[in-house]
Amino acid sequence: MHNSLKVARWELKRNLKNKTFIIGLFITPAIFILFFVLGSLFSGSDDNADTDENMTVYVNENIGFFEEIETINSEQNFGWDVQRTDTLKSEITEVNEPYTAYLFINEQSLEENRIATYTSEEADPLFPGQLQALTAPLQMIKAEASGLSQQEINQLLEPITFVEGTDQGEGETPSSIEENSLIGLENPWETIIPGLFAGIIMLSITFTGMAIFQSASQEKKDKIAEIILSSLTPSELMQGKIIGYFLLGLIQVAVFIVILLPFTIWQTDIPIVENLLVPRTIFFVLIALLSYLMFASIFVGVGATMSDISSAGNLQGLVMMLPFLQFAVIGPVISNPEGIFATVSTYISFTAPLTLLIRLTLLDSWPWMEIIISIAVIALSIYIFMKLAGKIFKVGILLYGKNATPKEIWKWIRM
Repeated sequence: MHNSLKVARWELKRNLKNKTFIIGLFITPAIFILFFVLGSLFSGSDDNADTDENMTVYVNENIGFFEEIETINSEQNFGWDVQRTDTLKSEITEVNEPYTAYLFINEQSLEENRIATYTSEEADPLFPGQLQALTAPLQMIKAEASGLSQQEINQLLEPITFVEGTDQGEGETPSSIEENSLIGLENPWETIIPGLFAGIIMLSITFTGMAIFQSASQEKKDKIAEIILSSLTPSELMQGKIIGYFLLGLIQVAVFIVILLPFTIWQTDIPIVENLLVPRTIFFVLIALLSYLMFASIFVGVGATMSDISSAGNLQGLVMMLPFLQFAVIGPVISNPEGIFATVSTYISFTAPLTLLIRLTLLDSWPWMEIIISIAVIALSIYIFMKLAGKIFKVGILLYGKNATPKEIWKWIRM
């Protein structure tokens, strides 16, 4: 381990003295800030006015919920101008007044778990998310009025959905309406922020770890691998590279946080710090670190099979694309985090880390058995890939002049 740490320090010093690495370290967050500023400039003063405009919310209800809406509006500081209205749902086809919404709440809408909303085209983009705060007290009203039979319990467990209103009758179910299913989390940021933070760490250190390809092949190209291996073992060299690029990834994340976090806090009202310093953040970061170890073991092993990264063969090129395989599952997993596709992706080693982070961020109730199996799959994959990488690295790092073929790599594994 002592020699591995020496290699890690050497990799750190070599990269931190590299002007390209230093420029890339600071230019990435600078690009994020630049795009944000340019977007604000091109959005114009009208868009700025939009964000300052308060919503006028007209409420037609007959269950005694108006005072509760006023209380929630005051406590959450939504800035709504809440007013009663006798306007019927059937009288509204569209809302012409800007920053205006109509809510229609009655016993039947609660039974159907559908509360019709009519919103103007010019509306606060945060309004649909703010409506989420009404779901918990509405479900409480249903619970208090229920005799708690099994059927009613099942009904109470259904999430209440705010549905954009139509001219259909009270008892009809909309067939072609875009719905916003708002599952009752009082503070969605308490899961979103730790998930985003861990995702940034995972992607940063994983992509930084891809530089292990270049490091191993460059040492072969410069023919200094034999000199290095004269004072330490191949396993120590491999472990040192993994540790070194892991630390480089953490440095990159630290720079991102130092630059982007104050800017984000300044530009948004999102409670970042208080929702970041929570226990689940540690668990999410652990998943990110396991992801790095899994991919780094693959990178360092296959990188040792290449004489020159610019002439990588089909196998090496395919391995370099493995981290990007996770992006293919983002859409389906976000759409249905409890679906069969998300569940299966949780058990596949190459997609498990990102899938697990997304699911734990979106789900209110964590499927602990699936989580345990997924982490076990990742841990087992790390062990297997480390073993295989050690065998490949031991022979491949001393192979000069050509890239190893799949047949040769298989032969090394069987040795």
